[in-house]
Amino acid sequence: MAWDAAVIDVGSNSVRLVLYRVEGRAVWTVFNEKILAGLGRDLAATGRLSRDGVEAALAALRRFAALVEAVQPDQVFAVATAAAREAEDGPAFCDRVRAETGLDLRVLTGGEEARYAALGVLAGAPQSVGIAGDLGGASLELIRLGQPDAGLTLPLGPFAFKDTGRFDPERVRGQVERRLKPYADNLKTPVFHAVGGAWRNLALLAMRMSSYPLEIVHQYEMSRREALEAARVIARQSPRSLERIEGISKRRLETLPHAAAVMEGLIETLDIERVALSAYGLREGVLFEAMSETCQAEDPLIEGCAALSAREGANPALGVAVEAWLGPAFASLEPVFGAREPVLVTAASRLADLGARLHPDHRADLIFHQVLRAPIPGMNHAERVFLATALFARHTAATTIPQPTLIARLLTHERVQRARALGAAIRLACDLSGRSPELLTHATLEFRPASVVVEAEEAYAPILLGEQTAKRAATLAALMERELKLRPASRREKPKAERVA
Repeated sequence: MAWDAAVIDVGSNSVRLVLYRVEGRAVWTVFNEKILAGLGRDLAATGRLSRDGVEAALAALRRFAALVEAVQPDQVFAVATAAAREAEDGPAFCDRVRAETGLDLRVLTGGEEARYAALGVLAGAPQSVGIAGDLGGASLELIRLGQPDAGLTLPLGPFAFKDTGRFDPERVRGQVERRLKPYADNLKTPVFHAVGGAWRNLALLAMRMSSYPLEIVHQYEMSRREALEAARVIARQSPRSLERIEGISKRRLETLPHAAAVMEGLIETLDIERVALSAYGLREGVLFEAMSETCQAEDPLIEGCAALSAREGANPALGVAVEAWLGPAFASLEPVFGAREPVLVTAASRLADLGARLHPDHRADLIFHQVLRAPIPGMNHAERVFLATALFARHTAATTIPQPTLIARLLTHERVQRARALGAAIRLACDLSGRSPELLTHATLEFRPASVVVEAEEAYAPILLGEQTAKRAATLAALMERELKLRPASRREKPKAERVA
């Protein structure tokens, strides 16, 4: 069941409206607007909200309320975080928002803010483990994933520090260590999931420093060394130097050095070995909580791929049939992605007919780039490149794959070959059956140690095992370096697909 949602998030620094289309477990952002109001800018000095920030926030909220009224989404969620929670005049601000916009802000506790950040991380990457940290303008929320009632909020956002006129990274690091000391033993973790706009900009800088070829923040991972190097560079740069860095949000420059110093302190205090960026956070956590338990249990990658294909007008039954047809054969191979391999095979199968309406001369390249950058969660960067490579091979037998530097950086040769074989198998399934799920059930695919065996029921063999099928099957066999056996099924033995049924 599809539904539309609006989430208004009044933070200590930013005020944002995001409109979503929710299709089962798949979540699509259809509109996203924010202003950096700096609502909590004066919190440390006065204990009150910034006057200019209040006016800027109210102007944005009046616009957002009008947009929501015009769009009429099925559900509207309006939340406020640390500044509204901690400021002496926070309740008065919420009253004014209600009177002037009609929006009834739900002021989250620190524990609730941490829990929604964790839910957001898990909504975007369900297999995640470790600690999630959401750095806002006034506070830092920390929570161990899988422990929803164990959230911790600390006054470590940039607006929680009194302005001394000069940014001092050592002062920030010292505060991080001091604030974390009572909790450090329970929070130590090899994996840290970073949530928040400032840390996303830090990740973009790390990508440039390491010549990383795929600028997608979600699920981008940094080693301890890479994260510390990026954090130290940012924390110790002058504002003028930071302004020269291409791609870094100029509106984030004021708080970016602070975020870098906090990251440095966290890595060293909590013994973090790997930092994973999450583009999903509090807002997506709010949406995830609103989903049914059935939807929450679904895999976001598989459901996202199915929804993407459906949006392009593909027959949803085809992807399911293709996965059922080739899944057992690929399950018989030694996995190159471990336990994740069946999920990737299923996800690629759901994309079997993606791009059917594109020009055939350009389809493979277009689909490669679409899958590589699709706003679908639930996969890391290596898995993104694997799926893009598989879908390229689904539409062409060409050996020159787009962006070879990217592929060489993120995939081993073995994974590239498996992706190409998977794409070739999907192409075989679609061409053998003419994209008919029903006809596909009358043929089978099997991988044997030295051969690729494609069989069709005897009555269907003249229909299914023609020249086109032989050509596609030969491509698959060559990629797997095995002999091709293309034949009618033996009269003495029913095809495997029928036996399973």
